[in-house]
Amino acid sequence: MPSRPRHRCALTSLLAVAVFALPTPAYADDIPKAPGHRLVEQYEGAPADPAPVPGTEPPQHPYMAPNGRSGMHADAAGSGTYPWQGPQGRNPGVSSEKMAALGGECATVTFDAEGRIVTVCGTFEGFLVKLLDPETMDTLAEYKLPQRPSTVEAITRLDFSRIFKDTSGGAYSYLDDKDRLVFADSRQHILRLAHERSADGGWRFEVTDEWDLTAHVPHDCVSWTNLYPSGECDPVTSVMPDWEGRLWWVTRQGRVGTVDPDTGTVRSIRLEGEEIQNSFSVAEDGVSIVSDHALYGFRATDDGTPRAVWRQTYDRGTGSKPGSVNQGSGTTPDLFGADAENGGGEKYVAITDNADDRMNVLVYRRGEDVLDDERLVCKVPVFGSGASTTDNSLISWGNSLVVENNYGYENITSLTFGRSVTGGATRVDVRADGSGCDTVWESDVRSPSTVPKLSTASGLLYFYEKPPNALGIDAWYLTAVDFRTGERRWRRLVGTGLAYDNNWAPVTLGPDGTAYVGVFNGLTAVRDTP
Repeated sequence: MPSRPRHRCALTSLLAVAVFALPTPAYADDIPKAPGHRLVEQYEGAPADPAPVPGTEPPQHPYMAPNGRSGMHADAAGSGTYPWQGPQGRNPGVSSEKMAALGGECATVTFDAEGRIVTVCGTFEGFLVKLLDPETMDTLAEYKLPQRPSTVEAITRLDFSRIFKDTSGGAYSYLDDKDRLVFADSRQHILRLAHERSADGGWRFEVTDEWDLTAHVPHDCVSWTNLYPSGECDPVTSVMPDWEGRLWWVTRQGRVGTVDPDTGTVRSIRLEGEEIQNSFSVAEDGVSIVSDHALYGFRATDDGTPRAVWRQTYDRGTGSKPGSVNQGSGTTPDLFGADAENGGGEKYVAITDNADDRMNVLVYRRGEDVLDDERLVCKVPVFGSGASTTDNSLISWGNSLVVENNYGYENITSLTFGRSVTGGATRVDVRADGSGCDTVWESDVRSPSTVPKLSTASGLLYFYEKPPNALGIDAWYLTAVDFRTGERRWRRLVGTGLAYDNNWAPVTLGPDGTAYVGVFNGLTAVRDTP
C-alpha cells in the first residue's frame, strides 16, 4: 500500500478531532446546515417526464422483502434498481432528520409492507436500529446495538479512519419476507429483529432469533473493558439468505459461513489470506462473493458447508487508492442477464477491479460449467489515467451497467473547503451476443461516495453530487441523470457542510417516490411537491 504524506494524515486527524470536539447543541429536527447555504444554487436544470426503461426486473427472492424494499442494493441480485418512480424534479422539497449528537448516519434504508422505514443508523455510542415514519422521519421505535470495536479504537487512538472504513456491525442488513431486519452485530451474533405494536399503541422491536457465531469467528475485539486484546478479532461484514432460506455470512478476514435457521447449525470455511469488505449477492443458482483477490461462485453442500464452484482472480493493483476501503474490488457483485429477456441467454456477474492505472469493469459468465478461459466476457477500462476507483456497487439493468468514480474520497474530511473528487460515471453495455462490451456514454457527474440508483419507471439515475466551489462552500446535491444518454437533467441542493456528507451511504428510492440519502448526521429526503 503506498504511503500517504504525513502532513495529510495529521490534518485529517486534527480536523476529525475538531469536528467531534465541537459543543453539541440540543437536538433539532433538521440536520444543521453550514454557512454558505444561500450562496449556492438551490436548483438547476428542469423537471423530467417519466421515460420508463423496458426490461425485466431481477427475480424476487423468496426469503426477502419485495424488490426495492429489502436492502442497500435494492434486491438480492444487487441491481440498484427500483420499479417505481423517484422524484422527477418538479419543485423538489428537502427535509432532514438529525439522529444523534455525533454521527447518526442511516445507511441501509428498507421499507416494510406499510411503507415504514426500517434502518440502521451509526452513532458514536453504537448503532441504532430505527423504525421511522416515511413522511416525517420521526422515530417510532429504536433498538440499540453494541458499540463497534472500530469506534473504541477511533476514540482511544485518535484514528477516525477506522470508523469510516468499517463495513461491519450492522451496516449491511436486509429486510426479510416477514418484515424482520436481519444483520450481524459487533458481537459476531446474527439477529432477526421484528417490529410490532406495543400495549400502549406505540411500536417496539423484538429479537425473534439470534445465532452466535463466536465458536467459528475469532472475537477477541477491542472494547472499553478490553482496550489491548492479545487475540484476533474478525468482524462479520454481511448476511444474506440463499434461495433455500439458509443464512450466509462473510467476515472481513475471509471467512464464509452458513447458518441453518431451523437447527442453528453453523458451517464455515476460510479464504486464506483474503479479505471481504463488501456485501454479496444471491440468485437461484448460487451466491456470488468478491474478496480482495478473486470473485467466487458459491453453493452449499448437503450439510450446509460453503463450496466454491468457481473462482476467478482479477487485477487487484499494487495498493489501495484514495476512494477505496482496501486493495481490491470495491463492488458488491451484480447478477444480471435474465433468461426471460434473452430467450434463454447467458447469466452474468459484474464487478470492477483495482488495476493501477485505470480501473476496469469486468463481466463474467457465472455458470458452474463454464471453462475458466471462457468465463470473462469483457474487461472495459473506465475513467482517466491514474484517477479511477469505486467502492460502490454497479447498477445493472437488462444488459447495461453503470459505474461511478470515487477517486479522491476517503472520509468526511476529504472534501472540505469546497473540494471535490475527480468524478465521472460511465454506462457499459454487454453485447446481445455476449461477444464483448461497449461504452455507451460518459458523464462528468461528481458523486464522491454514494451507491447510486436507477428508477426504471422514471428512466433516471440518482447520484449524490458535490461540485467544487471556489468560495469553499461544501454543497451536496441530489442529481438526476438520464439513463439513456448520461445527460444531467436536474439537481437539488440537499444541504451544506460535513453533516451532509453521505460517507458511502446510498441513495434509496421509497415506494412513494421519495429519494432518501443517509448523511453523517442522519437522514435526508427529497420529494416532488405540488
